[in-house]
Amino acid sequence: MVRVFLRQFKAAAGANMSYIVAEGPGGPAAVIDPTGELSRITGVIEAEGLRVLYILTTHSHPDHTSGNGKLAAETGAKIAAHRLASMKKDITLEDGAVLRVGALEVRALHTPGHSRDGMCYLVGDKLFTGDTLFVGECGRTDMPGGDAGALYDSLFNRLLKLPDQTEVFPGHDYGPRPTSTIGRERKTNYVLEPRTREEFIEFMAEP
Repeated sequence: MVRVFLRQFKAAAGANMSYIVAEGPGGPAAVIDPTGELSRITGVIEAEGLRVLYILTTHSHPDHTSGNGKLAAETGAKIAAHRLASMKKDITLEDGAVLRVGALEVRALHTPGHSRDGMCYLVGDKLFTGDTLFVGECGRTDMPGGDAGALYDSLFNRLLKLPDQTEVFPGHDYGPRPTSTIGRERKTNYVLEPRTREEFIEFMAEP
């Protein structure tokens, strides 16, 4: 397995998480959900001599896309998002789409529920979950485009099918730690306790 160069950035407002993934210093890279102080992200890009090919969008809510335009203008990167994303994009993704970042394979997983256009990105054994899955929590479904039944399918029928050692990198730092694993979340995340789809829909409707 190719080793992944990874940097995580936490924004001061909203605890949003942004990420750089690359095959190594001096190589091609992708940025996931650029937000917050972009100078921190561009500083690493410049210091490591990275060539940003893609800006990967987990969903089109503004707190995850606020830096897309500026970063694209500065780096020439193409903005990629699910076809249902209501935002400017250069590359339209469907479930299962694969993008190459040098030796890295980035697999797009459509995981609706928090939003219709929700995407997770799997790079080797590293999963970038946006607002689908947090450490100890999951995304809300009471916003426009939210769907608790779809989120159940995304969590239980997609993400929990991944190996336990898969590392989880969420879209917000809402939990006791900034990263986790599928195995740890399976054991400790109360949202992922065994429930039927109907029970989960009722659970998500609770205040």
